[in-house]
Amino acid sequence: MLKIIVIGCPGAGKSTFSRQFSKLTHIPLYYLDMLWHKKDKTNYTREEFDLKLNDILNKDRWIIDGNYLRTLELRIKECDTVFLLDYPLDVCLFGVRSRIGKEREDMPWIEEEFDEEFKQWIIDFSKDQLPQIYNLIKKYQNNKEIHIFYSRKQAQQYLENFK
Repeated sequence: MLKIIVIGCPGAGKSTFSRQFSKLTHIPLYYLDMLWHKKDKTNYTREEFDLKLNDILNKDRWIIDGNYLRTLELRIKECDTVFLLDYPLDVCLFGVRSRIGKEREDMPWIEEEFDEEFKQWIIDFSKDQLPQIYNLIKKYQNNKEIHIFYSRKQAQQYLENFK
């Protein structure tokens, strides 16, 4: 387990899980949101994002936190381990609400409100994104270690047992 991706709906706790797992394994952690978003709330170009992502993928060890469906297949191909946090909608919505107004190391700015468009994207995640994620996991499952958690309790138990 040297090249790991952590994926799931926004608000599921990918970054929290990733930080805890990085501390346990001493594997460097990279946040896709930090590759995409600038401090001024604009975005880097796709080309800039892809260059930074490829630099990470070329390293010997990494944990990459984030979905970014456009590059997910590439990351699944390159990783040896997938953690999918497939949590209920209410858990994810609560997770996003709970981080409003808080500084985070995985985001270059403080979210000041729960944007309605982002909220709708989360609501639609299970029908728009999750089937594609599961299809990619299935496509590459034969040579990957796959962990799917359906609750925060399952993920926390995994971390505690990993210690």
